[in-house]
Amino acid sequence: MSPIPNNDPQSTILKADYASPSCSKTFHHALPTSSTTSTAEKTQYLSALRKSAVQLQEDVNTFLTSKMEEDKALAFKAGLKVDDKQEEDDYGEEGVEDDG
Repeated sequence: MSPIPNNDPQSTILKADYASPSCSKTFHHALPTSSTTSTAEKTQYLSALRKSAVQLQEDVNTFLTSKMEEDKALAFKAGLKVDDKQEEDDYGEEGVEDDG
């Protein structure tokens, strides 16, 4: 995840890219930018960045959970047993950390 400039000079985008052999997806959230460097505006920006990062992580987790369910359904149809350990290796283990 990284903030990247947008064509709009008044906003920045927080973006994450997902790629696998079967699909790819880009997740993004717009962030406000400020023209001054006051402490209040920096605080507001960092607050928006934190909220967007948490939302972006939730979006990615929702997408990956959906992909895991699709894989389970395909494996079930093929008569295969789903290996939870292998799924964690393929998709990562969900773990959203929020300090408050």
